[in-house]
Amino acid sequence: MVETVTRAAGAATEAAHRAHERGADWLSGAGLRPTRQRLSLAALLIGDGKNRHVTAESLYDAARAAGEKVSLATVYNTLRAFCRAGLMNEITVDGTKSHFDTRTDDHPHFYWEDENRLSDAPADNLRIEGLPEAPDGTVVSHVDVVIRLRKA
Repeated sequence: MVETVTRAAGAATEAAHRAHERGADWLSGAGLRPTRQRLSLAALLIGDGKNRHVTAESLYDAARAAGEKVSLATVYNTLRAFCRAGLMNEITVDGTKSHFDTRTDDHPHFYWEDENRLSDAPADNLRIEGLPEAPDGTVVSHVDVVIRLRKA
């Protein structure tokens, strides 16, 4: 019994260490200074190697649950810094709430209205044609595709 608990604690410590290292590499690859708060948020976002869609509030709740002392304003500022560094994309769904995506390639999203949740949508059959020409002196940087869903 004690050996099983010890082994489980060791595995959890190793996973936390890997998440911290992944977060540190993510930040340094973008030229961001790895502050304690950035490291802890980065570990929560990409520590397991999976992509995430989060709101500032959901990341704040996860950080607090993990024992991190961080303010909601710091979470917002950090997410925006991650976006400016090219680590994340901000997706605004209804003009009032932003979602942040760790997957930075161009891809469509489903927005689940009943759950206020964003997820990746398959792009296999998506075709965007007939975009208006950009005004003089500008270029289209990207096109956001958000498909809103609700229960029938």
